[in-house]
Amino acid sequence: MGNDFTKVANVSDVPEGTVKVFEINGDQIAICNAEGKIYAIADYCSHDNGPLDQGTLEDCQIECPRHGARFDVRTGQALCLPAVLPIPTYKVEQRGQEIWVGPKQ
Repeated sequence: MGNDFTKVANVSDVPEGTVKVFEINGDQIAICNAEGKIYAIADYCSHDNGPLDQGTLEDCQIECPRHGARFDVRTGQALCLPAVLPIPTYKVEQRGQEIWVGPKQ
């Protein structure tokens, strides 16, 4: 476990299939509980910088609510237009029932 991780929430704060946003060092980080596993992504669409947390999380994909771009929350990869650039992902550690977020991957 690294020392550059920040506790952001408990697992119970982000039920499966939901997204919750936390601010860490001035960055908006979307914590995604996809299929029972926790992922952390930057909370913006690489297409127009709008927040992703209001979009739909299904399987391991999140869809931007404005233009329908989708991203893989595991890798940040853009999966369909209009987004072509990936979004940052962050290291995540689950320490017991706590979610800790580390630096960008």
